[in-house]
Amino acid sequence: MRSLAPSAPDTDAYDDLLTRTRGLPREQRAQRDFWFSSLPLEAKDDVLFELEILLKSSACFANPRNHPGPPRRAPVVAQDFRQPMMLFRDGMQRIIELQRQLLGTRDRTLVFQRYLETVIPEDSMRTRLVRTGENQHTPEESLVSLRTSLTSTQEIIEGILRAQRVPFRLFYSVLSTVQRDVGRNVFFNPLTALEFRPEFDRIKSRQVLDLIRSVPGEEAHRLVALTFLSLFRMLRYLRLLERTLITAPRRRGYAGRTHLVLSVLRSDARALSDYLRRRSGTLLAESFERDLFRVRASDLPARSDSLRAAGHRLLGIKSALEGISGNIRLEMRRAFQHDLPAPDAQVSDTELRDAVTASISNLRPAIRGAILFLGKALGVSLEGDGVFDDEAAQRETSERLRRDIWMFAQIVRAFSSKAQHSPAEDRWAPVYNFQYVREFLAYFRAMGYPLLRASDYPRFDAFMQAMGRLEDTDLVDPQRLEAAIDECMAFHGFLLKLFDDISKRDALDGVNFDRRAAASALKLYLGD
Repeated sequence: MRSLAPSAPDTDAYDDLLTRTRGLPREQRAQRDFWFSSLPLEAKDDVLFELEILLKSSACFANPRNHPGPPRRAPVVAQDFRQPMMLFRDGMQRIIELQRQLLGTRDRTLVFQRYLETVIPEDSMRTRLVRTGENQHTPEESLVSLRTSLTSTQEIIEGILRAQRVPFRLFYSVLSTVQRDVGRNVFFNPLTALEFRPEFDRIKSRQVLDLIRSVPGEEAHRLVALTFLSLFRMLRYLRLLERTLITAPRRRGYAGRTHLVLSVLRSDARALSDYLRRRSGTLLAESFERDLFRVRASDLPARSDSLRAAGHRLLGIKSALEGISGNIRLEMRRAFQHDLPAPDAQVSDTELRDAVTASISNLRPAIRGAILFLGKALGVSLEGDGVFDDEAAQRETSERLRRDIWMFAQIVRAFSSKAQHSPAEDRWAPVYNFQYVREFLAYFRAMGYPLLRASDYPRFDAFMQAMGRLEDTDLVDPQRLEAAIDECMAFHGFLLKLFDDISKRDALDGVNFDRRAAASALKLYLGD
């Protein structure tokens, strides 16, 4: 899959990501916009969105890392991919159904043309018919071209599935062929990682739009816009999964579509998490460096305070983005390795539906919480009922926040207890290296930092300083650890009080806290 294209200077990052990540020239964007606006189809944005996500799955589902299920011990070359091939076959059937909806009466012409290809004996006439389906001067012609190639591939898959076993190379080759056809399509090529479309990715909340456009600095602005757009896109994936479970009652109707959408969700979540973790710090530092070198040396004394404040603001944005990265990674690991069955798992229809429904109920509040947390980290308290179009969003996010507070309180308590009761001969050595310190810091970045920002913790600066000193080196001295223990104990008390306060919210009136379920979730997050 292609990587993100760099933003052009002096552009609005939000609009740029919406219109340019696919790389369509201006004339083709205008053609596609006119074609879409002229479609006489009900809920056409949902139809087009589902089509493009299923097309994108040709790249995502081809990678076994995007399949749900526990990690496999056997290498991929030793595994049988017959069941994943069946799921992809079923998903392709849905792609063809969606194309037929978008083509309307043109689809009947295409079916007749394919019939003629099989009965006309003259090679020259057959060649002209085939070439007719390869023209891509308009969006409709691009759909016809894609419909033709995918129909042929589907017939090939049906033949392959007559075999008792499908090796990985054959599975990957077939999906790569589909990916190649999609990649060559002029108007319907959604293979770019973290790409967005104005037809279905525009953020409706004025609060969020104003917040994105208020972020200073080119790279910070782009990173924030990318993160918000990606998180809202993931919420749309979850809505698509819910709609699939409702509208496709038969297993063959929803199992393939569900697994293909899940693979795209996993791929996009990993792409966002990796990009924020590996690139956000470097990009923000380079942006600050450019701004700094634009300042004349004679102006530095007068602007030192504002430059220092800008630097601290960028550090806060970096920490927030890295926190979202870690949190998304944890949530996806739980959902895909524990909650969801593997493609070849022998589960009933009810079990598959229940697993997908449970995963949605876990992932949605986590993603919504990440959106609200990013707003808080940027200095704006986003209102849940004004950001999301779901009346239950406030209760859902409050319930999830309460659970996360309880879980991280247990992690903080365990870390403090472990550090306080370490063996004396190790504890008072000049320097030492404890694995649990690094593990705690990883969970702090993924879970603790968002809670610090979301809760307006009064000792935020002192806590962050203590955590920062632990991160300075792999060798932790006792004094730094003592300071971290003191801050953790204070934070633990604050979390317990915050847990009680949130439990009293009107949104959680009558909603009891399931301590056993929270403890089970904590074990999964910790990898037990």
